[in-house]
Amino acid sequence: MPRKPRFTLPGVPQHIIQRGHNREPCFFSEQDYVRYKQDLKSACDKFHCHIHAYVLMTNHVHLLITPLTEFGISEVMQSLGRRYVRYINHEYKRSGTLWEGRFKASLIDSEAYLLTCMRYIELNPVRANMVKHTGEYRWSVTPFMPRAGQIH
Repeated sequence: MPRKPRFTLPGVPQHIIQRGHNREPCFFSEQDYVRYKQDLKSACDKFHCHIHAYVLMTNHVHLLITPLTEFGISEVMQSLGRRYVRYINHEYKRSGTLWEGRFKASLIDSEAYLLTCMRYIELNPVRANMVKHTGEYRWSVTPFMPRAGQIH
């Protein structure tokens, strides 16, 4: 049976979650986080999506993205899957999938939910006891919280 098509509205933000297969790590070194960010930016530029917030955790990612086209998010995630997984498999001499099934996506239907989602993404490393304060975590960005050491 074919999968149901995703419901996407151009111009409406979505909260995307993608987990590592069996909740295993998908980032193994600082270089991996850098590479993922580069691949994400490249894919969003190519497929006309705006990134509002993200957090790259050890075994999953949260993204807040607004697509400007009907298939923008699917194309971004497909591109990321191809480029980043190929990089990881080559770099670590592994094969197979890195991600657990399809990414999950939720439409953000109100400004209140948008702010709640941004806060949820921002606090992820704090809830995981990786840092005490959101600004200390290097692999996340929200428009309201500059990284430690950044000029305001």
